[in-house]
Amino acid sequence: MELKSIAVLFGGNSNEYEVSLESAHAVITHLNREKYEVIPVGITREGGWYRFRGDAEKILADTWCNGQDCTPAIISPDRTQRCLIEFRQGSTLRTPLDLAFPVLHGKNGEDGTVQGLIQLAGIPLVGCDTLSSAVGMDKDIAHTIVRAAGVKVPRSVVLYEEIDREKLAGCTSTFTYPLYVKPVKAGSSFGITRVTDASCLIDAVQSAFQVDDKVVIEEEIPGFEVGCSVLGNLKLVIGTVDEIECPGGFFDFEEKYHRKEAKIHMPARIDAQTAAKIRETAAIIYRALNCKGFARVDMFLTPEGDVVFNEVNTIPGLTAVSRYPSMLKDVGISFEEMLDRLVGLAMQDGK
Repeated sequence: MELKSIAVLFGGNSNEYEVSLESAHAVITHLNREKYEVIPVGITREGGWYRFRGDAEKILADTWCNGQDCTPAIISPDRTQRCLIEFRQGSTLRTPLDLAFPVLHGKNGEDGTVQGLIQLAGIPLVGCDTLSSAVGMDKDIAHTIVRAAGVKVPRSVVLYEEIDREKLAGCTSTFTYPLYVKPVKAGSSFGITRVTDASCLIDAVQSAFQVDDKVVIEEEIPGFEVGCSVLGNLKLVIGTVDEIECPGGFFDFEEKYHRKEAKIHMPARIDAQTAAKIRETAAIIYRALNCKGFARVDMFLTPEGDVVFNEVNTIPGLTAVSRYPSMLKDVGISFEEMLDRLVGLAMQDGK
């Protein structure tokens, strides 16, 4: 059987570079080598592209980018080529690609930029396309679309530039604290501040503008956060609902990746009827945002039983112990089978 060649993209010019290394290591080491030829393509923090031929453990240790294991490379945008081009001394090497799997998180990897290159190249893409990736990354646009689909979203205001204290007080005068100040297009809670007092609001806004040029201020939703893993294009598989218990009140970067106080309950500590409602809402959101392949949909469950949209992660964490694969594992889909299904969905969508 001829092996399918899969370019697995990792790293990236993003604040979430380290998270990508962990996810990509898990993907690269779990793809079935009897079915796939895995072609790791690393992107440095500065945005340099390299074909990586070393041991996968070097990715995990962030020692992958070295002269011994790496060759400068790019994915050709030429649809007649559908290949990775490596630049060697005085020559080039072209490797045909059947598929591209971006295991990138955040800016320049999850926001439609890389997806646009891959689609321009005519290479089947694992996961969400350019449009759904860009929409999913923009919290303001995602909330606007999801609200139009009939799902509740937090009350919010969007800022396109920094404003003075008086104007800031005016546009948030009807809001109830605590508030969350968020860069619109950042992932993994980078630049997000939970504000409990109006006197701290302007500092939080200035901090968010250091990360992005568009900032959203949202009211906190009472209750707790829940999540759903969604897998599929037209026919969807939805994993077991999980629940985030965060005594500190804010599931920030440290809690997401180091779990100092936060706990993940899977399944969520809710009744079956509520779980079904959350799963149905996740499907509505996934379809409204035109997601493909896979995504994790994060929502809030209020004390009154309302489901409120938070955000969608179009390339969620993919380590063997991350939330996304854990929720699918609980419905009988192993990590390896999840990867097989993602590859199949991409090949099907690329025809």
